Amino acid sequence: QVQLVESGGGLVQAGGSLRLSCAASGRSYAMGWFRQAPGKEREFVAAIVQSTGNTYSADSVKGRFTISRDNAKNTVYLQMNSLKPEDTAVYYCAASVRADYRSAYYYSGLRSYDYWGQGTQVTVSS
Repeated sequence: QVQLVESGGGLVQAGGSLRLSCAASGRSYAMGWFRQAPGKEREFVAAIVQSTGNTYSADSVKGRFTISRDNAKNTVYLQMNSLKPEDTAVYYCAASVRADYRSAYYYSGLRSYDYWGQGTQVTVSS
């Protein structure tokens, strides 16, 4: 069982930055960030493989968002820069313990993950 606790969400103006954190209670092969806006399906944002540090991001956030990890703290971060109103959503952290892929690309699907955090709200005003 892996418990995930997100933090760092909030209200920010367009063009601003936020850093989300996700603290995990146990080890996993990979961790990812997803988001869900009102009335929309949950979508992939970024993933990182714990052992290799390999990352993969959605096209919509490439060049603006960066996923990173601190293995000593068992924490994953999502640095979000140049935020846009369309980034407004609840952001969820997820952990995968079922398979050990070296490429983060294979962790871009919802069904790749076994555990989810409670979510943190990010609101970007125009």
